[in-house]
Amino acid sequence: MATLISKSPEETLTIGEQWGREAQRGWVIGLSGDLGAGKTQLVKGIARGLGSSARVHSPTFALINEYEGGRLPLFHLDLYRLNHREEVFGAGLEDYLIAPDGVAVVEWIERWNGESNSAAGVTRFVRVETLSETERRITYEDSGA
Repeated sequence: MATLISKSPEETLTIGEQWGREAQRGWVIGLSGDLGAGKTQLVKGIARGLGSSARVHSPTFALINEYEGGRLPLFHLDLYRLNHREEVFGAGLEDYLIAPDGVAVVEWIERWNGESNSAAGVTRFVRVETLSETERRITYEDSGA
C-alpha cells in the first residue's frame, strides 16, 4: 500500500493526472472517503491525464457520467445513493465495475465491495482522508493489474 500527502486541491489534481496517464483500458479505480475529501478532484485529474477536456462533476444523482475525448473513455460512477451490491446490479452498473471498455472511476466503492478492497474488478483501491482544510492523505493499493 502506498501513501501520498496532498497539501492542496492542485496537488490532488496532479496525482489524479498522473494516474490518468498510467491508466489502461479495463481499469477500475475505486475511491473511498468522506464527503468533501477530494474524490471528485482526483477524478478531474484522471480525466486530464487521459487527455479529456471535459468538465468533470460528481454524478451523485445521475449515478454515472461518461467522458469522451481522451485516449480512453472515462466512466465516472458515484454509488453514494446505493446501499449495497444488489442495488448496483439493479441499476445496471456492474459492467462498469467488472470490465469497463475504458477507465471506470467509482466514488463510494465500498457500496460495491463492502469493506474489502480486494473484490472482483478493482484495479486500484484508494482511500482519501481529510487531514486539514487543504491537506489530504491518499492511500492506495493496486490489485489484478
